[in-house]
Order: sequence, then structure tokens, then C-alpha cells
Amino acid sequence: MSEKLINIESFHPLDIFGANDQNLEVIRNFFPKIKIVSRDNFIKIFGEESDLLDFEDKFTSLLLHFEKFGKLTKTDIGLLLNPDSNGPVMAPEGQNDVLVHGKNGLLIRARTANQRKLVESSLKNDLVFAIGPAGTGKTYTAVAMAVRALKNKEIQRIILTRPAVEAGENLGFLPGDLKEKLDPYMQPLYDALGDMLPTQKLLQYIEERIIEIAPLAFMRGRTLNNAFAILDEAQNTTPSQLKMFLTRMGSSAKFIVTGDITQIDLPKNQTSGLMHSQKVLANIPGIDFVYLDKSDIIRHKLVSRIIEAYSGEN
Repeated sequence: MSEKLINIESFHPLDIFGANDQNLEVIRNFFPKIKIVSRDNFIKIFGEESDLLDFEDKFTSLLLHFEKFGKLTKTDIGLLLNPDSNGPVMAPEGQNDVLVHGKNGLLIRARTANQRKLVESSLKNDLVFAIGPAGTGKTYTAVAMAVRALKNKEIQRIILTRPAVEAGENLGFLPGDLKEKLDPYMQPLYDALGDMLPTQKLLQYIEERIIEIAPLAFMRGRTLNNAFAILDEAQNTTPSQLKMFLTRMGSSAKFIVTGDITQIDLPKNQTSGLMHSQKVLANIPGIDFVYLDKSDIIRHKLVSRIIEAYSGEN
């Protein structure tokens, strides 16, 4: 007998399982061979591996249905789980949006229209720019695509990089050696990978340089073949730095450049490479620009209001 843990922390358990677990009882009736235990933001399932995989796939369809329609009734569950139902099966759009099955059953997927557009664009183009404000999932979605490509053996390594530009802090006064000074700048990339890969596997990949996280300056002079490379915080590159990164592209490579043009930390006399790229690289086949906005923000509901308030000052 096997067991799996499925993370549903993106949802309120009451929305999925219903009052007094009424929906959960309906779900259990469809899977008599599986023991299902609900605990806070997780469910634990016990049974044969094939049955667990079937449950996980169908349970994902229930979660996606709730995301699309904002409700999940016992009727919805019956229509979605019963293939012999006479009624229409309302398979929600985006059922194939799951990019990675992360740690503890966490389903990582494109959750908004523009995030899906980013995924689709990356499938069609080898270089994509994802531009939008904080919290829109630019980096997280890009990292998930990179992990998926690695798991599917579409590429041999992942390169994640950022410019080490100070946002009001002085790098020289931070304690420690160069790595210790730079690691805080790389932490969001570590955090994203930590959701998607088991800790030991992530450490192994980093040790074997299958996954590399490094400041942008470390990319100079390299050719990145068979790699999925992501440049994060690209608004803080100069045009020459961004050109340097883009020209690292080798054979069988995918590049995604992410950034927020409303949060540029460069000195006022320097041009942002990301701003510059929108003019220079527009309309080139194989290159696409995807724009995300406040409707894509999936952090705390106040984040979109904060961004809107600051935008109104300009």
C-alpha cells in the first residue's frame, strides 16, 4: 500500500470539502479503494499506487473547477468524477495547466490568463520577456517551466541569474564573503525551486551544476547549450548587460527574461536594459513579450491595492 500527501493550501478546505465534509463524503464514494484523510490544508490518501494516481488526477480537476467557477457542489463532483453521467462533464479550462507536481503534493500551475499566455509563448518561442509588477508570478511560473523541462529531459540544465543591484542597501557593508553577500539576492530563486523539488534532489542538482544559481556577472563569456536560462529582475540590467546575457544562448536553449519596469533600482543616469529591449527586440521572430498586470497578482489581496496606489502617484 502506498500513500500520498496532497497540498490544498491555496484553497479554503470548506470550499472544497463542503459544510460538515459533505463534498468529501461524495468524493470518498467515488474512490472506495482509497482511504482519504483530511487534515487542515492537506489530504492524505492511502491505497494502491495506480488508484492514488487516478485520484490525484481527478481531484485536480475538482480544484481547477473551483478556481474557474468559484464553487464546487455535490452535483459538480458527480459530473466531474462520473464518466457514465448523462449530464455534461464540465471539464474546466486549464486542466493541463499543471506544470510541476511539487513537494507534498503541491500542484504548481499557471493560475491566471497571462501566466498561461507566458507558458504558451515559451512553447512557441525560444526567448520570452515576461514584464509585470510584483506578485504576478513571472519568476515562479518561469522556474516551474524550467523544472518541467528538466524533468521531461527537454534540457540538461537550468541556469537562474539576477543582477546584484542594490535596492537601497549597500552590498559592501553586508557581512560575509562574496557568496554570503550575494545569496540574499538569489533567495527568491531558491525559494521557488524549494517548492518544486525535494530538498535532497535540489541540493544534488546544485552540487552537480545541473541547476546553477548565480549573479548575472558570472554569465560573461559562457555559451549556454541545452539549457533553460532565466534572467530575473531584468529591469536592473543595463542594455549592455542584457545583451551580454541574451548572446549566451546556445543550441537547444530556452531563455525567459522577467522584470518589473516600475521598480528600477539603477542610478538615474542609467537606462534599463529591459526598457531598452522593448524597442530594440520588438517584432523579431522567435522573440515574444508577455505583459502581466495587477489582475495576475496572487499574493495577499492588499498587494494589488498597494501597486495601484503607488501607480496613481506617477
